[in-house]
Amino acid sequence: MFLLFLLGTAFLFCPYWAEFKNSVKADTATVCYKCRTYHLGFCYGSMKSCNLKHRQFCATENFYVLMKNGKSMYHYSRLSCMTFCEDINFMNFNKRTELICCQNSNYCNLPEGL
Repeated sequence: MFLLFLLGTAFLFCPYWAEFKNSVKADTATVCYKCRTYHLGFCYGSMKSCNLKHRQFCATENFYVLMKNGKSMYHYSRLSCMTFCEDINFMNFNKRTELICCQNSNYCNLPEGL
């Protein structure tokens, strides 16, 4: 009986428990950079951020220009949040696109070493 009394008291003092729980969960969501054109440490335009939703990943798309000798030269990157992201390389006659996905930490989609 005392346990029921404590449970009822808890509900009286915490009527907004679900909202509190959701706000704590929203605060712990993974955050990614979002930039349409990122090159050599600068975002040309406005650097924004996006929170990952269900089945989303932080994504970095690196764009390369293919040279006549077969090598590729880095051109720029695009940073975003992407659904069903998968690490992959695309190549056509004059450009190569590299897609890198992560969700292990905040802002993990910043290109390194480019």
